[in-house]
Amino acid sequence: MGTMEELRALARDLLGSGRVQVVIGYENAPRGGGVRPAFITSPEDADRLVFDDRCKNNLAVYLQKKRKEVRGMGRPAIVVKGCDARAVAGLIRDSQVHRDDVEMVAVHCPGVRGEDGCLDARCSVCDCTTPELYDHLLGAPVAASQEGDPLGESVERLDQMSRDERWAFWMKEMERCTRCNACREVCPICYCDQCVQDKTIPRWIDSSAHKQGNLSWHITRAMHLAGRCVGCGECERACHAQLPLATLMRKVRDIVEVSFGERPHGDPEKTSPLGVFSLEDSDSLFK
Repeated sequence: MGTMEELRALARDLLGSGRVQVVIGYENAPRGGGVRPAFITSPEDADRLVFDDRCKNNLAVYLQKKRKEVRGMGRPAIVVKGCDARAVAGLIRDSQVHRDDVEMVAVHCPGVRGEDGCLDARCSVCDCTTPELYDHLLGAPVAASQEGDPLGESVERLDQMSRDERWAFWMKEMERCTRCNACREVCPICYCDQCVQDKTIPRWIDSSAHKQGNLSWHITRAMHLAGRCVGCGECERACHAQLPLATLMRKVRDIVEVSFGERPHGDPEKTSPLGVFSLEDSDSLFK
């Protein structure tokens, strides 16, 4: 039995037994040959579920407390890849969802690919092809990709620039931002009921799409996600202005790893490196 057949059979069992009331997964999109998120509420619809290398969406975003329409469907089961499972662990860690309130259906993931057949940059150095957190694990183990590290190469090119050159690069990139908030809405870890950029009393971040406001927003968001970003790349995929947001977050991840010896992980019981203070922490961030 292949992964897709396993998934459909499990969904039928979970829904038919009443253990869950909705399975959050993927289904074929009606146009374009892609896939889209699916919310399966009856065993009869389980055959709509698919899983293959087109399944890019990080479905963990639908477990946020603010997704009240999804919460209203009842106890969910959610299909997760390795990076998605880490996002769910982050939501559990941050008390957005209780572990017992979600059934995690994990799949061994060979990586996701674009319409051109190329492996997504985030998958090139994936260290979680087998999810670390799950209730059910489907499919057969797969080897990590050996197709290079485009995000690492992008970070290295920026590191070789002078400080002024890097500043000019990011200012030019940020000019294209229209403040559509797609990066925020698609990110599973951006779950605040009211985002700091939406606050008007006091106004911390200018809401207009200009250099100062754009830079303030993206710096604030990057710092908020430091030590919490799972590298799923959804922010960049959703960005119509094609800002190199995955490169930015990869650099933040590298800084956190050097400073605290921590990388994204799937243990919800383990605190985020920036969520706890220790006298043993490096002070390199402040030099």
